[in-house]
Amino acid sequence: MSPTKPDLQDYLQLFRQYGGDLTGLYRAPDDDRYALLFEQVARLLVRPSPFNLRLPEPLRLAARRYRDGHQPTVARLREPANRNFMLSELHDLVMLKGGLAATRARKADDTEMA
Repeated sequence: MSPTKPDLQDYLQLFRQYGGDLTGLYRAPDDDRYALLFEQVARLLVRPSPFNLRLPEPLRLAARRYRDGHQPTVARLREPANRNFMLSELHDLVMLKGGLAATRARKADDTEMA
């Protein structure tokens, strides 16, 4: 993997696979619908990259601890509501750090091609 990965587009691509707008995910039912997304995002968050360094350390630390099997973190993130909240927070941060502009540009390109 390149030293610049993961980047903004990697996160946006994952979010698009789940419908794109995950802002209200923390209000989703407490089921495992987003468990795979959480696992994928956690794997991205632990990789060193310039984009990840722009994300808050607590998110990256939680992902590292989860990956490393830190029991209190694993127990907390085993709960769907806690995973969904973390995903929702990450989604909002990614959108603030360029995701919103990239999404708008992509929609504009799609409209021009139609």
